[in-house]
Amino acid sequence: MKVSLIQYTPEPEKLIAASAKLCYSESGCENIMEGLDKEKIDRFIRMLSELGHESPVEHISFTFAIEGVSRSLLAQITRHRHGSFSVQSQRYVKQNNFIYITPPAIAEDESINDIYVKSMNNSFESYNTIADKLEKKYYGEYLKSGMEEKKAKSKAEKKSIEDARFVLPNACETKMVVTMNARSLFNFFRLRCCNRAQWEIRGLANEMFRLCYKVAPAIFSSAGPSCCSGSCSEGKMSCGKANEVREYFNNIKESIKNEKG
Repeated sequence: MKVSLIQYTPEPEKLIAASAKLCYSESGCENIMEGLDKEKIDRFIRMLSELGHESPVEHISFTFAIEGVSRSLLAQITRHRHGSFSVQSQRYVKQNNFIYITPPAIAEDESINDIYVKSMNNSFESYNTIADKLEKKYYGEYLKSGMEEKKAKSKAEKKSIEDARFVLPNACETKMVVTMNARSLFNFFRLRCCNRAQWEIRGLANEMFRLCYKVAPAIFSSAGPSCCSGSCSEGKMSCGKANEVREYFNNIKESIKNEKG
């Protein structure tokens, strides 16, 4: 898995403070950004956090480039409907270099991993066979319809992988660009950084949290799973490891603070 924060709203903490300033003072639009030093910015953000007033944080967004994740993860992350997603298409991109994701529990057991690898290879072999046969079929049809050879070949190849992709497994690697505003990220981290989240999307969420905290620590100081800002919200389904989880996220924060000196 590779995750990069490729773009985010400039001066995110100042923008949120300015939005809060407009909400809670007589400031007008002309001077909304004036007089906001670090102390005032921190005070506004702290006040918003204490009040639970989250709408101002919707004004800032973060864009991530993500690769080395499975189509299974894609199905999970797109449930977060306030995010924007651009995903590498299996309809237009042929899987010539077949990459798949292996769950750790499978990788650590040689006998299970052998079965898994065989299944992946069979899927890829079937994909190529189906794609080749469909391409030949469509190519003949296009030529018969009077289409010139070069165009017929290109169109046949693209159309063939539309249906061949159906045999590809959820393990198939994908790439995507994801954009979320900070409020959506709070919700995403609360659900997906939790120990009860599936291992792959939890790993992604933890890394996204680290990148966000690095550029906007005041905003994301209380972000993370519910147990990092209060009690566990999972009830009887709790992992029972709240202290370990809090320590994990505290270590991320301390590591970033040390990096900045």
